[in-house]
Amino acid sequence: MPLKREYCSQCGAAVEVRAIEGRPREVCPACDTIFYDNPLPVAAAVVLNARREVLLVKRKREPRQGLWCLPTGFAELGETIGQAAQRELKEEAGIDARLLRLLASDSFDSDFYGDLLIVTFELEKTGGAEQAGDDAEEVRYFALDALPEMAFEPNRQAIAVCAEAHREEWAIQDSFRRLQDDEGREMLSDALVAMIRDHAEEVTRLWYHDVRANATTTSYRKLDADTLFDRGYTAVSQFGRWLRGREADNEVRTFYRALGRERRQQGFAVHEVLSSLTLLRKHVWTYARGEGVWEKPIDVYRVLELNRRIALFFDKAIYHTVRGFEQTTTG
Repeated sequence: MPLKREYCSQCGAAVEVRAIEGRPREVCPACDTIFYDNPLPVAAAVVLNARREVLLVKRKREPRQGLWCLPTGFAELGETIGQAAQRELKEEAGIDARLLRLLASDSFDSDFYGDLLIVTFELEKTGGAEQAGDDAEEVRYFALDALPEMAFEPNRQAIAVCAEAHREEWAIQDSFRRLQDDEGREMLSDALVAMIRDHAEEVTRLWYHDVRANATTTSYRKLDADTLFDRGYTAVSQFGRWLRGREADNEVRTFYRALGRERRQQGFAVHEVLSSLTLLRKHVWTYARGEGVWEKPIDVYRVLELNRRIALFFDKAIYHTVRGFEQTTTG
């Protein structure tokens, strides 16, 4: 427990406890000095590496010796609380860093120090090397979902706040990486793809009326209405599955090569076939864009990601349709 006053620092008389302003306070009966005790300000630093792991130090001394915590320490006179976080990070973990954001402030009742006010910042490493300082046994990065036993609960809470602050940013990065890899894994724009699938009939109807009226696709007016609609509906309703990547490539190849051969046999010009695909792409994209939400950066990315996926898909569709159109047999 923190040490209590026995004597007045002003006159040396023994202090006593009185009820003042609704609280028990230490008071000097000789000179009437009232001693106001306030929480001690503590600064803590959250540093993440490129693998999204958090830097922790293993405590070398009490309190909570042997447990892990963020680089943490008391603010000193003449420095801001942010500067205190930078200094403690350097002293305990050996690295320099710049302040990024305030993450959390929380009270903590320490049996060793009394009431503490822990203010936690996120910082970005700018230099130095990770090494344990005088107050630490070890310095190590930990995965956010595999933290060790923590010395102070406010540290764990601040790490959770930091992870939440990065959630959308990391989701965008992960989705972009999957898009680049073309591995067909879950992406942020999958919700919009599902929305197109669920509204395939409405999207198809928009395309159907356009392709029957457009000046670039006049031959489509002579096709049987139900057959044309059904073919368009198949393309839209299967769109989501066909976007999943390599496992669907054979289905896409088969469908669009057959479409190209069929349109050639029906006497269509190749430009009309390509125009019909362009119109389909337009209505898929326009519908998704109109239904998408644009409130946050992640929403904008979700729609733009879908646009890229649509473009890549229709590049395949156009290629296979043209190749089918060029074929004179079904081989």
